[in-house]
Amino acid sequence: MGDLMTPTAVSVRPGTPFKEIARVLDEYDITAVVVADDQDRPLGVVSEADLLRRHTSGGGGNTARELMTSPAVVAEPGWQAVRAARTMEEHRVKRLPVVDGEGRLVGVISRSDLVRLFLRRDRAIQEEILEDVIVRTLGLPPSALTVEVAEGRVTLSGTVAAKSLIPVAVRWCGRVDGVVDVVNRLAFERDDPDDPDDPDDPDDPDGPDGPDGPDDPGAPPGGHRA
Repeated sequence: MGDLMTPTAVSVRPGTPFKEIARVLDEYDITAVVVADDQDRPLGVVSEADLLRRHTSGGGGNTARELMTSPAVVAEPGWQAVRAARTMEEHRVKRLPVVDGEGRLVGVISRSDLVRLFLRRDRAIQEEILEDVIVRTLGLPPSALTVEVAEGRVTLSGTVAAKSLIPVAVRWCGRVDGVVDVVNRLAFERDDPDDPDDPDDPDDPDGPDGPDGPDDPGAPPGGHRA
């Protein structure tokens, strides 16, 4: 998601007055601005709606600290676009401040940024799935499965060796930027347990460095422990 965000985030300090906030929104043609402390850590967000509410009600404060919606709902550069979209929907916000590992503001991701992502060309999506999912993750030749992409909708067809590879393929295709849906038309040659080792899944304890992975000195070559 780091490639999607606006890297130069506009922000104001907690003591910034009403009129200055309005000027910033107008100057940068934005609908909301992050309120950050002296260490650039987001505290909240002031939107056009907050300013209009203050103007029509005649109360509610006159500085960013008094006007902002807080605490700030933030994202991280490593997030998948889908996670950012879900967070916006859950909290009913149109943009998220993006923070680094120390909580400092490094950018902003907006709904319009996410919309542009889903305009990604189908051919680029198909190539990424073939290279990163089919070849690198599943270890199959690129011709092993058929990958069709139309308007961000991916259709997978063909036959895999084990049934348990199907959810892995579908899950990783869904993580590719620009994918809006995955249609599964895969068949399998043999049934097997539903919990395969997903070599690139950080939640899989039996990945490449897990107890049954290749780094286990007690495992026989080419296989798991008996």
